[in-house]
Amino acid sequence: MTSEPTRYDSTRETWENIWDGASVEIELEAVASARSMETIHKYIPFLPKDKPIIEAGSGLSAVVITLRQMGYPVYGLDYAVNALEISRRYDPSLPLIGGDVHKLPFAENSLGAYLSFGVLEHFEQGMMPALDEAYRVLQPEGVLVLTIPYPNIVNKAVAWKRRSSGKSSLTDDSFYESTYTRGALAGNVKAAGFTVEHVSPTSHAFTLRGLGGVFQSPGYYKTSALAEGMGRVVKIAAPWAFNYMTLVVARK
Repeated sequence: MTSEPTRYDSTRETWENIWDGASVEIELEAVASARSMETIHKYIPFLPKDKPIIEAGSGLSAVVITLRQMGYPVYGLDYAVNALEISRRYDPSLPLIGGDVHKLPFAENSLGAYLSFGVLEHFEQGMMPALDEAYRVLQPEGVLVLTIPYPNIVNKAVAWKRRSSGKSSLTDDSFYESTYTRGALAGNVKAAGFTVEHVSPTSHAFTLRGLGGVFQSPGYYKTSALAEGMGRVVKIAAPWAFNYMTLVVARK
């Protein structure tokens, strides 16, 4: 057996464990944070309200719920079926689909937009197979919206520490996650046939949270007031060095 399906399966199992320990209410609180809403307001001007939209890797559906409340016809898709079950217990009316981002259950040229937030970095084969599938299902002029982790200054320090102690540079030995520079990310998106329309750094306070201590607050992935304040500073002074997730908007 090759390492790819083994790591693929273990990554999915890790996500299932993450969702079992989370809740829709807490995820909604995180999405409603000023940091998250700032990102949302960057990409919603590109989204259609009269065509179907899929969030690939929707987890506990917090983004699906939020965008549907804003009038966007968003459907959720995830390969962690337990996440869909938890979401449906919260709201049975949610349009959710079990499926894999590498083989979407949609016809060619059938969707108005494809959203994916912190998902495509989790595959050892890279993001191209998923991007090719996104291109297939999007209508002409359809919109692709991605957020992908950036190799920021904190990420590089953590990777160096892991390597120096004899570990792999991965976040976890059984959980695959990579980072992409701005150029590498845009290059992959363009190679899939898309035209890039927007690229920006986001969530600088969350980069600082990775330092721990005074930058963290009790609760589910919460940042402290210090992290939020310093995040606003580095967003201006060093936007890419402290970029946590790169936002890319592209069009078919």
